[in-house]
Amino acid sequence: MKKYIYTALVLLTAVACKSQYEALLISNDVDAKYEAAMDYFQKKKYQKSAQLFESMAVLTSGTARDDTVQYYWGLSNYRYKDYYTAESNFARFVENFPRSPFAADAQFYRLDCLYRATYRWELDQTPTRSCIAAINQYLREYPDDLPHQQACRKMLEDLQDRLDRKDFEAGKQYYTMEDYPAARVKLKNVLKTNADNHYREDVLYYTAMSSYHYARLSVKDKMKERYLTFVDDYLNFVGEYPESKYKRELDGHYKFVQEYLKKN
Repeated sequence: MKKYIYTALVLLTAVACKSQYEALLISNDVDAKYEAAMDYFQKKKYQKSAQLFESMAVLTSGTARDDTVQYYWGLSNYRYKDYYTAESNFARFVENFPRSPFAADAQFYRLDCLYRATYRWELDQTPTRSCIAAINQYLREYPDDLPHQQACRKMLEDLQDRLDRKDFEAGKQYYTMEDYPAARVKLKNVLKTNADNHYREDVLYYTAMSSYHYARLSVKDKMKERYLTFVDDYLNFVGEYPESKYKRELDGHYKFVQEYLKKN
């Protein structure tokens, strides 16, 4: 009997709380809604706090609470991991309240939402480029925002790595298909576009390997000229990476080429 009474009380309490929350959602009592929304936020009930902040956004428009309500609306969605909605919240906030005390944080959280919406290096990198541009703009606008500087730079490093990997893999793909002339041209262009590519060592290695295989498979009249191209690529590589994991393999090819050139 006690068990049933306890269960009934729990259900009644839940219904009462639900009714109270629903009543707040449709209420025009800004103070009550604001207090409840902040309470839900502090208790990490972010979905409820987001709905309450959204419901009072029109009521507080143009008042002293306007930016606070808009900011916590976005932050509630962010903490609830609804990054798509949060990004819209923060983008609107930054546009409407550029001088708010919350502006720098709102801009950072927007960047984080954009970062989470980017794709793996194999997929379309348009969102990656947009996010990089937004982060660089943020760093220019808030150069002294130390709490978020490190996070921004980590995001930039990760995003740039994806672009570099995609460019490198595009050149390597020609090598895998054994189209060695196209591979060398594509890989050389990778470093022309971005000399600081994170995969520079790999790019130079596959450039040299492309020229080696291209020469090896050439007709005899073209071999000497193309082996000399490999020698240039080899010397470029070992000049930059004398301790590379690839050096032993390339040294073997270089030794073979030197012997061939002596005979011819």
